[in-house]
Amino acid sequence: MVNDPIADMLTRVRNALLRGKAEVSIPRSKIKVEIARILKEEGYIEDYTVTDNFPPEIVLKLKYYGPRRQRRAVITGLERVSKPGRRVYVGKQDIPWVLSGMGISILTTNQGVMTGQDARRRGTGGEVLCYIY
Repeated sequence: MVNDPIADMLTRVRNALLRGKAEVSIPRSKIKVEIARILKEEGYIEDYTVTDNFPPEIVLKLKYYGPRRQRRAVITGLERVSKPGRRVYVGKQDIPWVLSGMGISILTTNQGVMTGQDARRRGTGGEVLCYIY
């Protein structure tokens, strides 16, 4: 049993990137599918698929750049902010900028899971799940 499934997802992605893997599979949940959707929309991963076999999984196709021998991962950092022991909530005026706009923050709001930029645009705050850069 995993106490923090979002941290588990970020750790699996981080480990796969460090090993240079092309894909990583993660146990499926609704919030993880939404995080994968945001990562694809923002260009941090190539694609993702949701499988219905047992156990249900999300398969992320990771994105790299550069020639074969010198390829680098597009994602350079993943940081979990709000944890089960300490939730971090922000108002619309306090949504953090990640690396001065070079990264994204992912928030869960009453309007769904979205990036910090989308939350600022919609004028809503929420719980900061993680930073991706």
